[in-house]
Amino acid sequence: MSRTFFVTGTDTEVGKTAVSCALLRAAAAQGFKTAAVKPVAAGCDPSGHNEDALQLMAAMTAELDYAQVNPVALEPAIAPHIAAARAGKTVQASRLAGLCRGVMLSGADFILIEGAGGWRVPISPRETLADLAAQLQVEVILVVGMRLGCINHALLTAEAIRRDGLKLAGWIANQPAGEMNCYRENLETLQRMLPAPCLGEVPHLVPWSADIAAGSIDLQQL
Repeated sequence: MSRTFFVTGTDTEVGKTAVSCALLRAAAAQGFKTAAVKPVAAGCDPSGHNEDALQLMAAMTAELDYAQVNPVALEPAIAPHIAAARAGKTVQASRLAGLCRGVMLSGADFILIEGAGGWRVPISPRETLADLAAQLQVEVILVVGMRLGCINHALLTAEAIRRDGLKLAGWIANQPAGEMNCYRENLETLQRMLPAPCLGEVPHLVPWSADIAAGSIDLQQL
């Protein structure tokens, strides 16, 4: 039976894509066929490709076309709803959900749908990426960027996920910029207060390696 998770973050630039790649590698190491979707990406090269989507494609085992992985590719690296408006595009959660379901039915065992920014990032004047997760009715994995302010951001995000009727399946402590001051104390506070298991602590790696990071993740708790 396949399982699908929506990956969100406590903010932008917290390492959602890096952690998603590590999750895909960890699942593949257990023999699962993996796939991923980046429904909306703002920030693309002249060929219309987004670096996050390309990283997901390199990390997963399924062979999908770029358009399946990243159906809405917006050129400027700005908020998705602003980028879409400037490009004259309409982004709808229902359409994105249909595209995601196509990948969900592709035969993969472990599927990730990666959001953009945090939980309430708008995709149009009336909808956010949270509406996409709600329409898909999938469990959520939260990437917590371990830096000053992360406790407040993590608790508020977990509360919003619950209020939207979805389950927070687990969270991952990621260190995108090195170890924060009082890291252990912050981690212990999050472990005590977040209503979901910590799936792992991903260290700051230079150079980055999804395979090495995968060793820090415990999928058995999902």
